[in-house]
Amino acid sequence: MYQLNEEQLMLRDTVRRIAQEQLAPGAAERDEKGEFAWDAVEIFRENGLFACDFPVDYEGAGMGMLALCITCEEVAKACGSSAVVLMVHELGSMPIMLAGSDDQKKKWLPGLASGEMLAAFGLTEPGAGSDVAGLRTKAELKGDKYVINGTKQFISHADVADVICIAAVTDADKAPHKGGQSIIVVEKDTPGLSIGKKEDKMGIRASTTCEVILEDCEVPAANLLGEEGMGFSILMKTLDFTRPPVAGQALGLAQGALDYAVAYAKERQQFGKAIITFQGLNWMLAEMDTQVEAARNLLYRCASVLEGVPKDMSHVPAEAVRLSAMSKLFCAETAMKVTTDAVQVLGGYGYVKEYPVERMMRDAKITQIYEGTSQVQKMIIGSML
Repeated sequence: MYQLNEEQLMLRDTVRRIAQEQLAPGAAERDEKGEFAWDAVEIFRENGLFACDFPVDYEGAGMGMLALCITCEEVAKACGSSAVVLMVHELGSMPIMLAGSDDQKKKWLPGLASGEMLAAFGLTEPGAGSDVAGLRTKAELKGDKYVINGTKQFISHADVADVICIAAVTDADKAPHKGGQSIIVVEKDTPGLSIGKKEDKMGIRASTTCEVILEDCEVPAANLLGEEGMGFSILMKTLDFTRPPVAGQALGLAQGALDYAVAYAKERQQFGKAIITFQGLNWMLAEMDTQVEAARNLLYRCASVLEGVPKDMSHVPAEAVRLSAMSKLFCAETAMKVTTDAVQVLGGYGYVKEYPVERMMRDAKITQIYEGTSQVQKMIIGSML
């Protein structure tokens, strides 16, 4: 296992305490209300957690990818929806970190690092999810502005974001991976930008998911990240860096469900014994524990490798891409299996909302879907064999 240094251990213990004391008590209520977790945002702002992976030069903490994954893990143990706030913020900010000019970084990153500004990433469309080459949103340069038209779907936190990094076609005559796509930062309240349908979801219900409508949306040309045509490269590298925090969320959900199931199995009496003493359940818990430990080791190794990869548009080593996909795949699959088994351990109690494992199971499902489905991760891994 990757050995945590003193700073990382201190961060883990601090976030664990914050999550258990300040986030866990409201987790069920956030899930029931289905409203954006502004209380979690305030907690993250007060404790500087948004800044975790942001560069020191732009008022970030510069603690790195592993620190962010640990933070997402500890938060997700207490509240899966609150962990999404951190993950989406990283996702929406990453294109600026990777491809932004110094002026763009000075303009947006300090506010994002503090959490005073929130970010989102506008990639998915009604006809383009796993197939990022299928984007239909178009951005046409007219003078010193881009005019953007299109519709985005399933965009996390678009309704609360101060900036949305929009992926759009800027040259329809070129293939997406050969210069056809670009990433443009659209600020909130820009004329032509509006929020459409808000989704009513199975899980992560305190994280809003929205439709984004762009109708003759005029954005300064200065908001283009990198050069025109770099969009595909930016979004691919963005996902290489942002899949591990999703894996961190999945790992936290799995660990939280395991912890609850073990505690319950020690207390629950049947046939005059604690149910943890029965081999059928004891072995199930042993498998859950083994899966979680394996997932953590894979994720921490991935994060440590990514810490050696510069946050710019230079080449990402194949090993880093492979480990990013592997950690996302394995942690997501582990989260779904372990949370489902935790419900089974609790029996009928596991199926009612009074107990947290049913919420954890619902929250876990999305980790197999967003930022690249498990099937897409297998495609990435398989392509490197």
